[in-house]
Amino acid sequence: MAHTDGSKKATGKAVSNSIAKGSTEQSAQKGDGLATDLNEMIAVAAYYRAQNRQFEPGHELEDWLAAENEIKNGGVTVH
Repeated sequence: MAHTDGSKKATGKAVSNSIAKGSTEQSAQKGDGLATDLNEMIAVAAYYRAQNRQFEPGHELEDWLAAENEIKNGGVTVH
């Protein structure tokens, strides 16, 4: 199924935003500003990972977990 670049960007961004929103809402309920900042950083990193592979669907969780791993380990990717 062919998608235009605009729809790919919207889809990838929407997925990253929905993942980040869910995590951010959980953190906000706890009142932990640091966790919210961490989730925002992970969401941005996951978005750029998705962007690098042109928002190919089906890798959202993989992007999130890799970004989380990278952020929590100070920019070092651990496999």
